[in-house]
Amino acid sequence: MPVAGRAAVIGAGIMGLAAAHALSRRGWQVTIYEQFEVGHTRGSSHGRSRIFRLAYPDPFWVRLAQESLKGWRALEQESESELLELNGLLEVVRNADLSSRDGLAAAGADFELLDAAEAEQRWPVRVPEGWTVLFQPDAGIVRADRAVAAFLDVAREHGAELIEGTRIDSVEDVDADVTVVTAGPWVRRLVPGVSVTPTRETVAYFRREGPPIASIGQLDPETRGHAQFSLHDPCYGLKAGVHHGGPEIDPDEPGDPDAGLVARIGEWVAQIHRDVDPEAVKSETCLYTNTADESFVMERNGRVVVGSSCSGHGFKFAPVVGERLAALAEG
Repeated sequence: MPVAGRAAVIGAGIMGLAAAHALSRRGWQVTIYEQFEVGHTRGSSHGRSRIFRLAYPDPFWVRLAQESLKGWRALEQESESELLELNGLLEVVRNADLSSRDGLAAAGADFELLDAAEAEQRWPVRVPEGWTVLFQPDAGIVRADRAVAAFLDVAREHGAELIEGTRIDSVEDVDADVTVVTAGPWVRRLVPGVSVTPTRETVAYFRREGPPIASIGQLDPETRGHAQFSLHDPCYGLKAGVHHGGPEIDPDEPGDPDAGLVARIGEWVAQIHRDVDPEAVKSETCLYTNTADESFVMERNGRVVVGSSCSGHGFKFAPVVGERLAALAEG
């Protein structure tokens, strides 16, 4: 295949590697620059699992997740690795009007609505009296560490080069036909016009025995946003967190998990899970790169393509984002 051009990717998190994967498969000569090392714990792509779900109130996001599901399945075949473990999602809401029911229905996705008693009969959970549970089967987890490795391995098979331990301070320092900036919270340093706010979030791990449980998202009755969440962890059994609970930070300053948030997460785990030890066995940080409306930044300016697409819910969309960024790189 003739070389389509030379592309640099700055940032080897999940979005950067997805973009490198898409570009290298399209015939680009790709160089990936990572200031730390792949899988480092200073950013947003480390760890063993992330929630995968179709459930969103807006059918735009449901359809994008459906497209991403196909992308994950294709990557599983390419990389010969299991990346998705789909045990469903339980959306816990005060009433059905606050759920993702309408978005799922508009996109033709399957779901069930259950009352508290019905949900508690099927899963080892506690649901507040009078609340509703939406069950969506095409959900569960993405094996995050495997996903990172899969994108990188396939990109390398198509000729991509990874350079770790190299911090890029300016896009002008990169010799390439097009530069894709997927630097997470560091994007503001490289592309100052991008309006994002980085925060340091805390997640905690809990011991749970038995087969994986469905992922859980308890929605805030006022905002309809995900307030608390839990998902299967292949090591300890359960991972949980508070969505958008952390402070704004400088990503160059390392930080520790918030003990107050760990306690708050443990209290919620004790309330909603019947078979989990609510004493956290481990906690860690994860950086969010937030836009005001949790949308994704995917744009091109000259020879620079910007991909800042997380806001705490972007990981599941990596196959789609990678293809979109590659398309922008090709003009």
